[in-house]
Amino acid sequence: MAAPAISVLLPFRDAAATLPACLDSIRGQTWTDFEVLCIDDGSQDDSAALAAARARTDPRIRLLRTPAPGLVAALNAGLRQARAPLVARMDADDLMHPRRLELQQAAMTADTGLTVLGSRVQAFPEHAITDGFRAYVDWQNACIAEAAIAADIYLEAPLAHPSVMVRPERIIAAGGYRDGPFPEDYELWLRLHRLGHRIGKLPQPLLQWRDQPGRLSRVDPRYAREAFDRLRAAYLAADARLATGRERLVIWGAGRRTRQRAAHLLQQGYRPVAWIDIDPRKLGNRLDGVPVVPPDWLRDRSPRPFVLCYVASHGARPCVDAELARLDFRKGLDYLHVG
Repeated sequence: MAAPAISVLLPFRDAAATLPACLDSIRGQTWTDFEVLCIDDGSQDDSAALAAARARTDPRIRLLRTPAPGLVAALNAGLRQARAPLVARMDADDLMHPRRLELQQAAMTADTGLTVLGSRVQAFPEHAITDGFRAYVDWQNACIAEAAIAADIYLEAPLAHPSVMVRPERIIAAGGYRDGPFPEDYELWLRLHRLGHRIGKLPQPLLQWRDQPGRLSRVDPRYAREAFDRLRAAYLAADARLATGRERLVIWGAGRRTRQRAAHLLQQGYRPVAWIDIDPRKLGNRLDGVPVVPPDWLRDRSPRPFVLCYVASHGARPCVDAELARLDFRKGLDYLHVG
């Protein structure tokens, strides 16, 4: 058989309740030149039988087994088995918009410099969406332009993993998915960013992203806040902007929680020259000998400080952006937000 234009990479485990609807959404695509790699990661329910039944009626569907247990092994096996030059990620509990493959394939073909292309997403079902997940989806959907993704990549994972289309040969050349005490997708985005790959996003909502109590981000320690903090710090420590500005690093946020999150970076050998805060009760204090100062301390400093903003309280980041813009600091060049 001729190689398809797109391989859909669909790992699953115990997904019998949602897999049929997911496959229906794939088979209903306006772009029809694809294969679906259904990779069974040790299911104990009827998922594999359901996928096998679909494969018997649609030759574009292939049922595979993971060579080793775990999502990362399934993803890497799928990248190696894919016959197409483009791979669309999908999860068994989500749904594709009918034009997803069409629109992403057109964009990736038109811009060969893109390595990863995501899309906006729509959370569902409405009754199950938690406030935290809704806020995360809202932030993701507002982070669209390549420059915005690059500037905020240390804030949160800027892409919904099952929304992306990738060039598999570039992902494999970059080391594929890595297994470890961290979220495998976010680690990949950070690594690709460090290596200079372009990451984009389409403005259309092309994935219905299911929120449910059993999702990995809620039950797996690799997706805990501490795991994200350690991962961010590891990549931040190697970021050229920090490495060249080591002697002029400033951290915005002098509260206890901020210091706890920043500690992961400081353990990598960094030490700020100042802590920024707006709380008058903190101003004038010293933290490990480093002064706590107001934002105006940044004005006309030479050389210009590089600011890491660890402020996480609701609504605070736009205020920090406004204050730094007033001081002519440029996001992504002179400062970064850290989640």
